[in-house]
Amino acid sequence: MNRSIEFNSEYIDYKDDILSLIENFSILNGQTIKDHRNIIKRFRLGNLDVNIKSFATPPMLNAFIYSFFRLTKAHRSFDYGKRLLKIGINTPTPICYCEYKSKGLLNKSFYVSMQLEYDFPISEVINNKNFPNRVKILNDFVLFTFKLHENGINFLDHSPGNTLVKMHNSLLTFYLIDLNRMKFEKMNFTKRIMNFRRLTNDKEVLKIISREYAKLSNRDDDEVFSLMVKYSNQFLRRRSFRKKLKKILVK
Repeated sequence: MNRSIEFNSEYIDYKDDILSLIENFSILNGQTIKDHRNIIKRFRLGNLDVNIKSFATPPMLNAFIYSFFRLTKAHRSFDYGKRLLKIGINTPTPICYCEYKSKGLLNKSFYVSMQLEYDFPISEVINNKNFPNRVKILNDFVLFTFKLHENGINFLDHSPGNTLVKMHNSLLTFYLIDLNRMKFEKMNFTKRIMNFRRLTNDKEVLKIISREYAKLSNRDDDEVFSLMVKYSNQFLRRRSFRKKLKKILVK
């Protein structure tokens, strides 16, 4: 298979070791962080603690598209990670991406980043009514999202598990993960509010989030709240419909 790879120059000294991990990914234990459609494993290389994400082999049509018309998920993750850091948005440091093609079509792709030690994902705050300092953390998360929007970042997978939080005393730092679905574009008001739709349909949480976002964007509280509820419910209905349709088609 043909291989293509791009490395962050700061980690070029680890190239051979990381390539060895990638090439033996399926047989190496490491620490499995995620094992679903895509697989994430954590490895230690001396002082370097890395995550390697192995993307599932795409169906033939998608493999053709990724080979000739669109950057792979691994390539996009690497590029977007570097771009976010330049803007000042935190994400685990990108190390490299690697792609393998067979007969000219994408077969496997990998994204490697630094392991991030964090305290909790934002999902724990959203789902736990008794989470300490819940309102403050949610308000800080809204400010973080507002910063994304102001910088023209439309994070299409802005779901509860894709923002990680580190705490240092009362200071919170937010990190984006799972970066491959993202647009860099001017964010109008509709796009901004729709960007919250994957987070929750819990009206108590949406009330907190909408009030803070309304304040930051100089909009009416009730307007922002009603739109957040609307878009969240629309998203859940469509997701439910797709799941039901998939079950019917699989039978």
